[in-house]
Amino acid sequence: MKIYVESYGCTLNKSEIGLYANKLLSEGAELTSSPDDADLRLIGTCVVIQHTEDRMLRRISDLSTKGKVQVLGCLPSVSAGSIESENIQLLERKDFRSYYKGSLDDVEIKEASVFDGIPINQGCTGSCNFCISRVARGSLLSRPIEKITGQVLIQLNHGIREIRLSSLDSAAYGVDIGTSLDRLVSAVSSLPGEFRIRVGMMEPGNTSRILGPLLNAYSSSKVYKFLHVPVQSGDDRILDAMNRGYHAEDFRSIAREYRSRYPDSTLSTDIITGYPCDDDESFERTVRMLVETQPEIINITRFSPRPYTPDYNLKTPPTNSVKRWTADITRLHHEIAEERMQKQVGTIRKIFITEHGKNGSSVGRDNAYRPVAIPGIHDLYTFVDCEIVDATYAYAIGKIA
Repeated sequence: MKIYVESYGCTLNKSEIGLYANKLLSEGAELTSSPDDADLRLIGTCVVIQHTEDRMLRRISDLSTKGKVQVLGCLPSVSAGSIESENIQLLERKDFRSYYKGSLDDVEIKEASVFDGIPINQGCTGSCNFCISRVARGSLLSRPIEKITGQVLIQLNHGIREIRLSSLDSAAYGVDIGTSLDRLVSAVSSLPGEFRIRVGMMEPGNTSRILGPLLNAYSSSKVYKFLHVPVQSGDDRILDAMNRGYHAEDFRSIAREYRSRYPDSTLSTDIITGYPCDDDESFERTVRMLVETQPEIINITRFSPRPYTPDYNLKTPPTNSVKRWTADITRLHHEIAEERMQKQVGTIRKIFITEHGKNGSSVGRDNAYRPVAIPGIHDLYTFVDCEIVDATYAYAIGKIA
């Protein structure tokens, strides 16, 4: 059987379909790069906003004209089976959650090109009023530490040296099984070999709960100094309306402690613009918070009402205001990121090569997970010392030192 793989959305979604595809490959399937040549087409789907869901539906329809399609990710659980047909099969939440209880543990990595990371837990502990991912994914279900470290060893044995721990909320890891993210990170970083670990997104509320031990676990040289904590708004009134379970000061406190412990680091966050009851005052509070905390990465999303969520029918702010807020935060993001990236110019950095770029170049990551482009084709998962000679808001440019 030949399989074709496409995946969209978050790293967790891509990690899940990557492991699922490798499971099929280990059972004798072959990978093809063309949907026309495949016997089965796998698509990992995202429904976080309406525009993305519409894209998924169109793509599934296109693929189904070529033959059998199996749909994974968030769409199956929220579609209520409405898109199933002779050629479209949905792997629903209840089906995929079963894979977290053993079937993912010993998957052999047959094809690294469709492998994106290791899922550490399914679902979350939150009850955000806007989030359809919580509806699609369900309650928290964590994999045992020994199963994850076993998966890491399989990955390392296949020559993959960047370990991506993937989750909707990494900081929630282990709450249901009596352990915690800091213990997992320490266990993975203690494994033998030269590799790097990127810890996935973590919600502010759960991050605050484990921050001290987590920052201790980050002290390993194997852990990228990269922290993705989605705050969504800098206004407590909006955060309460979202039912996020924390306030803006909690995010500020996380940022302060993280920067104090690791000044040479990357902070990433998410912002929703145009949330119901958002106004110029809440926007200004968000801007002030971003200026104070200086995140290098700001993922900006316009609020998109999703079915099955409490916020679905709420009135949203005027479109012109939302466009203005989005544009202003985008400009601020570029200013913060470029200023902080320019500070790297003239420094010598040890770069971990993770991919080959365009025009005979290579791309790697420094200790803070900043992307650095350098000339020449270098072996993947090797270290190169280079001088940073230029930078944009998105990446740095280096030359061999």
